[in-house]
Amino acid sequence: MDRAGEDDLVIEFVPPLIALLLAAERSKGGPLTEEEVIEIRDGATCIRSPKSLSEAMAEQRGYTDLDPERCWEQWRSVRTELVE
Repeated sequence: MDRAGEDDLVIEFVPPLIALLLAAERSKGGPLTEEEVIEIRDGATCIRSPKSLSEAMAEQRGYTDLDPERCWEQWRSVRTELVE
């Protein structure tokens, strides 16, 4: 089967990593540490989905999820908009 025309697969967190981190921070009652963010990321459920589906899901929910390789830096940036 020729895969040249197939969509690239990407990792998709289910639920989104942003939602997991926000819930964890609210439950903790304070900011998450880098170690906690990485632990949550590493324990989260993921699926592989076509990039086009991932982009459509992000558009539907109104935001793009965090990049798993840069989740700490991105979380520190977006959390200020979500917390408080």
